[in-house]
Amino acid sequence: MTQQVPSTEPELAGVRNFRDVGGLPTVDGRRVRQGVLFRSGHLAHATGEDAAFLATLGLHTIFDFRNAADQKLEGPDVELPGVRNVNLPLSDPADGAEFWRMVRDGDLDQLRAILSDGKGADRMIASYRMIIRTRTAEHSRVLHALAEDSVPALMHCAAGKDRAGLSIAVTLLALGVEREAIVDDYLKSNAKHRRYKVRRSSSAASAYSPEVMELLSPLFDARAEYLAAAFDTIEETWGGVDSYLEKGLGLTPEARERLRERLLD
Repeated sequence: MTQQVPSTEPELAGVRNFRDVGGLPTVDGRRVRQGVLFRSGHLAHATGEDAAFLATLGLHTIFDFRNAADQKLEGPDVELPGVRNVNLPLSDPADGAEFWRMVRDGDLDQLRAILSDGKGADRMIASYRMIIRTRTAEHSRVLHALAEDSVPALMHCAAGKDRAGLSIAVTLLALGVEREAIVDDYLKSNAKHRRYKVRRSSSAASAYSPEVMELLSPLFDARAEYLAAAFDTIEETWGGVDSYLEKGLGLTPEARERLRERLLD
């Protein structure tokens, strides 16, 4: 039996984790405008029907946060007429080609060695912290583009969970969205119909055993502790969101107000 998706959220055949982040509340009583900011997993496997739907959104820009290895594995995004595609690779959570080769190909003992006893979750937390600290130029570019002319926009990575999740979270922080609402939207990536499908090289049942899936779960879950680590990094490094936006991302109060006017009701 297929999972029932809310009628307001289209079920796309070849694109996972798609949603409009419109409607989220800000601390000053406004809401993110519907139809201006979307998020998803990669668009490489979009069907003709998926592409036709995406073309109805009136997108100005698609931000693709995948790196070259992702694009080689999954393929390029489907091309939509009149839409600007911007590739801004962000560090892959649990980055490293050898690590991900082990995830796809490793046997149980190898997976235990790299993921057991909390090592998988620790790796994700460290990656979220690193992206916030080191990818300020990329996040600055996204926010300035949105403030100027790049809406409606769609942000995606591979699963639409980590790199896109962080970039959406940074955008929502700049808009003044309530922190709890940002976390709630992030955690929606855990819904069964949205989750990235785990792919392993072997088709044997043992490749997807309960223990294997339990070991892999930190890599494929959206966990509040991951986003909390990103928020903590902002506080620890810049002393707060306002300082992070202005000093870390170079977003002036005037540019931030333009961003809010474009994306908020």
